[in-house]
Amino acid sequence: MYRMPKPQMDFEEFILPFPGKLRSDNRWIKLAKIIPWQEIEEKYSKYFSTTTGNPAKPLRMALGALIIKEKCGFSDEETVQQITENPYLQYFVGFKEFQKEPPFTSSLMVFFRKRLTPEILGEINELICTAKKSKPKQNLTPPSGTSSADPKEVEPEKPASAAESPPNRGKLLLDATCAPADIRYPTDLSLLNEAREKLEQFIDILYQPFSCRMVKPKTYRRKARAAYLSVAKQKRPRVQVMRKAIGKQLRFIGRDFRIIELLSEQSGAGQLTSRQEQMLSTIKTLSEQQSTMYEEKSHSIADRIVSIHQPHVRPIVRGKVRNFVEFGAKVFVSLVNGYSFLEKLSWDAFNEGGCLIPALERYRERFGCYPEAVLADKILRNRENKEFCRERNIRLSGSKLGKSVEVWGKDRRLARQDNRERNAIEGKFGEGKRSYGLDRVMARLEETASCVIAMQFVVMNLRNRLRVLLYPFWEKLILGIFCPKLAFKP
Repeated sequence: MYRMPKPQMDFEEFILPFPGKLRSDNRWIKLAKIIPWQEIEEKYSKYFSTTTGNPAKPLRMALGALIIKEKCGFSDEETVQQITENPYLQYFVGFKEFQKEPPFTSSLMVFFRKRLTPEILGEINELICTAKKSKPKQNLTPPSGTSSADPKEVEPEKPASAAESPPNRGKLLLDATCAPADIRYPTDLSLLNEAREKLEQFIDILYQPFSCRMVKPKTYRRKARAAYLSVAKQKRPRVQVMRKAIGKQLRFIGRDFRIIELLSEQSGAGQLTSRQEQMLSTIKTLSEQQSTMYEEKSHSIADRIVSIHQPHVRPIVRGKVRNFVEFGAKVFVSLVNGYSFLEKLSWDAFNEGGCLIPALERYRERFGCYPEAVLADKILRNRENKEFCRERNIRLSGSKLGKSVEVWGKDRRLARQDNRERNAIEGKFGEGKRSYGLDRVMARLEETASCVIAMQFVVMNLRNRLRVLLYPFWEKLILGIFCPKLAFKP
């Protein structure tokens, strides 16, 4: 059940346990002002029943707690402790007065991440990036460049006829990156050894009811462990040695599966938990994949499992010098005027060439027109995308298709300018990976990890909006110091 909370009061009315009031220049007070909580609550309440079940936590508490966690890099336990100790954080998550008890347990953060799917966070991100101070229902005019400027309010335009289309405005930056998961670098031998050890644990659990009635089946775990270590400790084992070790581990795993099947038939269902049953199914799929690659003498297979605990993670070939292959989710992001939008998130590798047209259509839904130019990588410059952009008078950066021809004059200067402006989205990826944990996603479940990735882009957009609010002050300060004649007048 979900109950719509009352509108949040002003921070001056927040009741403290000691004399004084909250400061208006605090960063959390400013962040709370630029987030359209009421509009988000109205959208969020549609996903819950209002008649049955226990009352759910308000969206402001769930979303606010996740914003605090991603912005400050806290763990779930540390996030709850910080909210308990800090009155500014309690106001940010929606409390009316300071309370000494923890607002919720740290385990509830997992349910917050499950509840806020990437689709819901995408809608919230749209509301945050297009929010205005006075007229929130008007359409946002797209920016004319890629600088970090605050979206301006415009008067609503009259609806154009079907034959007429609004002029193209703004620039759209597109690129893809990988958000690596927190897993050990996978090798075939280490994965098989880990799978064998898990199977031996399951055998011990299934054998407990028969410990006094039958002899425990032999698993040869000591010999299997010694066979693994004899190769794992080598600095650079030869190909034939590695192949022989993989074959041994596959045979040990096959024996363990036969023992588990025998014990399961005698004991019946219910000995293993649902999580253990799911892991057993994952190990079975992993064993089948490794057996297929071993027989075919190959190193690639469709939907390859690289982690037993996170079977949804897939290898993403990036082709970079530092990391040729990364293991995590692939994200396709658009950048407009300093605000980033998560266009696509997938745990399977995909071709970015098919994401340009949907991104352009979503740009038109947001701003009411197509962009003037699209600054993207070479992989997006295929014939279909070029034809789509040509029909709609959109300039797609880059050279023409076919044999490469050296560019001179104005086109060369334009290409250099596009490359300089496209660095903004690379910098946005660097900001997310250095400051917000996009380089290592710590969540283990598929839905929670997707929520963490989407939330990081929401937090970056909030930081950008907060920077925009402070920009006039810094502009006035800098001009006043270095060029007093151009400084703003009081």
